[in-house]
Amino acid sequence: MTTVVREGEAVLEAVRERGRVRAVVSQGIRGLSLRDGNGVWHGLDADVARAVAAAVLGDGDAVDWLPTDPADRLDRLVSGGADLVTCNLSWTCGREAGHPVLFAGVTCYDGEGFLVRAADGITRPEQLAGMRVATQEGTTTAGNLAAWFGARGLRVDAVAHATPDEALAGYADGTCAAYVLDRIALAGARAGLARPGEHTVLEAAISREPMALAVREDDPAWFRVCRWVLQFLVAAEHAEKESGSRQGARDAAGAAGRHGPALGLGADWAHRVLDAVGTYGDVYERNLGAASGLHVSRGPNALAGDGGLHYPLPLH
Repeated sequence: MTTVVREGEAVLEAVRERGRVRAVVSQGIRGLSLRDGNGVWHGLDADVARAVAAAVLGDGDAVDWLPTDPADRLDRLVSGGADLVTCNLSWTCGREAGHPVLFAGVTCYDGEGFLVRAADGITRPEQLAGMRVATQEGTTTAGNLAAWFGARGLRVDAVAHATPDEALAGYADGTCAAYVLDRIALAGARAGLARPGEHTVLEAAISREPMALAVREDDPAWFRVCRWVLQFLVAAEHAEKESGSRQGARDAAGAAGRHGPALGLGADWAHRVLDAVGTYGDVYERNLGAASGLHVSRGPNALAGDGGLHYPLPLH
């Protein structure tokens, strides 16, 4: 089958010429994107970048990691300094309307919550009224706090920090009564404290945070590739669950592979993704589930058939 070449394939061709995918990631959030002592990046967001690299280049490790301050994530993408953003970035109307970017799909559903000390007896966000809470600069947290507490005639004192590490330290040293961040990210932050058992993540979430994969809007071919790589991860998990064996995921890879040339990819692109990172379920379990030590339940990140929000789009 002949590969279809479309107008606007600049990013896809540039990635191939460079031999690397340039991915904006966080400055370090366990479970999502965090560099270990050997310089290897781990996390759900990191594996999404690997999946794209595997599909396009045949090598899931062909990624240039670009840890970036939250305030600069989209600017770095728009300026041409990155090919995609995969770092707990929430898909919002304001971001897509205010920047020349498109969100290729949700990587993880979450909501902002609170990490608190168990000894303080705080069980509900309302109990934090009037207290200092640690946040990270360049995020939507301050606005979310103002909206949620303001609607209840309450307020908190948001103390902004430049990095996740500094925000966590501002909480850990007792300066702040809570650390506010996406609840999944807080699970990783809690695990990194000296005595995790002395801290808890409140059940309540004060916002909706559909974390998503972002690309520039000027290249529909690259957008299409990233969207279907992400959709394949979900569809592969669904197919495996339906069949009761790994063969289901491999069959899904075969179905998706038939469209590879039309996407500007090889016919084995989905098999390469499966070999590099597995299904969405594998990615979640490895980085956030029991295998990660974080034990973050699937919740809204389960398949739709299991009560979650991830609905597998057809691959035929």
